Amino acid sequence: MEPTANLNVLAMIQQGWLATYPLILMSVVSITVIAERLWSFRNLVSGTAELVRGVHAELARGDLDAALQQAETRRGSAPGRIFSEVVRQGEALDAEELADLGAERRFEEIEQLKRPLWILGTVAASAPFIGLFGTVVGIIKAFHNMGVQGSGGFAVVASGISEALVATALGLGVAIVALIAYNYFQVRLERIEAALTIGTARLIEMLRTVRGSASPQARVADGLR
Repeated sequence: MEPTANLNVLAMIQQGWLATYPLILMSVVSITVIAERLWSFRNLVSGTAELVRGVHAELARGDLDAALQQAETRRGSAPGRIFSEVVRQGEALDAEELADLGAERRFEEIEQLKRPLWILGTVAASAPFIGLFGTVVGIIKAFHNMGVQGSGGFAVVASGISEALVATALGLGVAIVALIAYNYFQVRLERIEAALTIGTARLIEMLRTVRGSASPQARVADGLR
């Protein structure tokens, strides 16, 4: 019978429970975070561009109420919250103050979007070490068994070492998935932040234009009083 015939990964995982069980738990947590962030990040870039076009068109017509109403319809998303706040304060604040307001709201929203990503970073950094810890413990146990039996050489410890190495393989697998997902979400966040920054700047510029075009009318109205 070939040596691989008796290979039972499940049994090896059970043998190395000290490291493999935590790694399995970390893999489940990582997959949950990945799925949740994929859902949260869906259509944010395209949705931001679409909302900017709609609000910008209303502002270009000089209808601030319609622009605010359109932004409010997306209040459940990051761009909706940012743009509705900027449009609401469009008449009370000047362009520089609106830019500061938009930057503050963008920072808050990006922090909320990246908040769970520390879990993926922690898993990516710690999983290989947990797997290595399990391997070292398994090898120590294997050599201890060889010392107790007093004979048999490497054949006695071969199966023990193979079981121990499962922990390292599992740790690397969990870490690789978490690291790839972490870097992917970081790139997505950069694109989302860029879309929010450009959209906010466009709306602020349009608000400034609308307010500038309305000011001569206000001066005429003041002169007629």
